[in-house]
Amino acid sequence: MEWAESISKAIEYIENNITEKITVEDISKHVNISPFYFQKGFSLLCGYTVTEYMRNRRLALAAGELATSDTKVIDIAMKYGYDSPDSFTKAFSRFHGVTPSMVQKNHSILIKSFAPLKIKLSLEGGFVMDYRLTKKDSFTVMGAIKKFSYDGAKAVIPEFWKEHYEKGNGKYVCGMFGVNIDESMGNSEFAYMIADIYNPVMDVPEGFVTKTIPAFTWAVFPCKGSMPDSMQDVNTKIFSEWLPALKEYEFAAGYCIEMYDDPSKYPKGTSDENYYSEIWIPVKKK
Repeated sequence: MEWAESISKAIEYIENNITEKITVEDISKHVNISPFYFQKGFSLLCGYTVTEYMRNRRLALAAGELATSDTKVIDIAMKYGYDSPDSFTKAFSRFHGVTPSMVQKNHSILIKSFAPLKIKLSLEGGFVMDYRLTKKDSFTVMGAIKKFSYDGAKAVIPEFWKEHYEKGNGKYVCGMFGVNIDESMGNSEFAYMIADIYNPVMDVPEGFVTKTIPAFTWAVFPCKGSMPDSMQDVNTKIFSEWLPALKEYEFAAGYCIEMYDDPSKYPKGTSDENYYSEIWIPVKKK
């Protein structure tokens, strides 16, 4: 239950400091989890990124104040972390569908609520989740790399893959791996690499890079089924089922690797019900 309890503790910390200028790094430090894995786990368990959650909570609370008081819009904007009335109005309007001034002038106008998340800890039937621990020497990959913000990465990384193939870069790098890299295990951005095993006798094409993945013990999780559902399902189970039950190991570094089998081996490619992929997470003994 340790992981879910940490997320619950993080939510409590956010709520207690909702009007303060807290960062993802502040929150992850409070629960003693690296920002790299905290953000990933929070998003998978809660359905929102950390910044999305804080933004939605602040906008909901701001609307409540506007609807029940005569406090100036600029004062509420500043209270909930906005530097100007314009930026506050834009964010408020996107979330509520009305402007702050409209809510202030008409206290009966409809606004949206966004309640604090509550993580329920419950004992359920035992689960079976296949994985193996594999020691692997360092290896080098070659591919296309791009930096992404944690906020919204889930939506834009598929566009990176699409762009890779539309440019014809699949003839250089087929895409055996999707490599998440955040060596500092920080709180703002990470690198994502579409990669294959590097062949040192071949030249590195323009626009591509090589990256050596350090030696680790990897927890390897098989995924079987149509993409992306099969991998997303396993990814969620890693954080909601496997990690809370993990007692001997912990995350070792800011890497996470997706391994994709050759789609041509399957009648329906990556949409085939038997398509195979894997998720690799580096671990070490506690």
